Amino acid sequence: MSGLFPRPQAVVAPGAVHVPEWLSPARRRELVAACREWARGPVPLRHTVLPGGGVMSVRTVCLGWHWQPYHYSRTADDVNGARVAAFPDRLAELGREALVAAYGDKSPARAYAPDAALVNFYDGAARMGMHQDKEERSGAPVVSLSIGATCVFRFGNTDNRGKPYTDVELASGDLFVFGGPSRFAFHGVPRIVPGTADPASGLGHGRLNLTLRETGLDPLAPSG
Repeated sequence: MSGLFPRPQAVVAPGAVHVPEWLSPARRRELVAACREWARGPVPLRHTVLPGGGVMSVRTVCLGWHWQPYHYSRTADDVNGARVAAFPDRLAELGREALVAAYGDKSPARAYAPDAALVNFYDGAARMGMHQDKEERSGAPVVSLSIGATCVFRFGNTDNRGKPYTDVELASGDLFVFGGPSRFAFHGVPRIVPGTADPASGLGHGRLNLTLRETGLDPLAPSG
């Protein structure tokens, strides 16, 4: 347990489910080690530059497909032009396990075929503004895994960046899945909670967030 009392699984909105402490400590360490390798390249961890010139405070590395505002491609044309690392089969299987954990018998897990991952690293000062994940052509759920420091995750509505929204604390090992009516809800991270590092994960400081997505893009296409 991360605290004195266990945190129950919760439906935050229709199709949006929070499963606390889903990743075991061993799985967290395995993912941290893998993320360190992915961050070395072929496309390194980078701060994404937005079209207006702003720079995101989180650092990101992509697998399978490279995301940049606001499309996917096979090569990181905004970084070094290299083709991104392949999407690992073990992450696809982890994603299917996550849907079963979140949705139970109603899970679409057998048909779930994620082919892209965004790995985001937050230091203590990093934030993520309210946004939608809408560059995908598939309406399959997004699977979000948290490792390291706790964040405040703001999960909103599908119409705008404002209220109504719900603030959820995502701690190390937590799973959050959003699909169905909530697939295109606005969401963001307004802050990292100080003093909540998870040294047992091997991360040290900061927070890792892995989001698995099914793009719906042609796997043989050079870009999206």
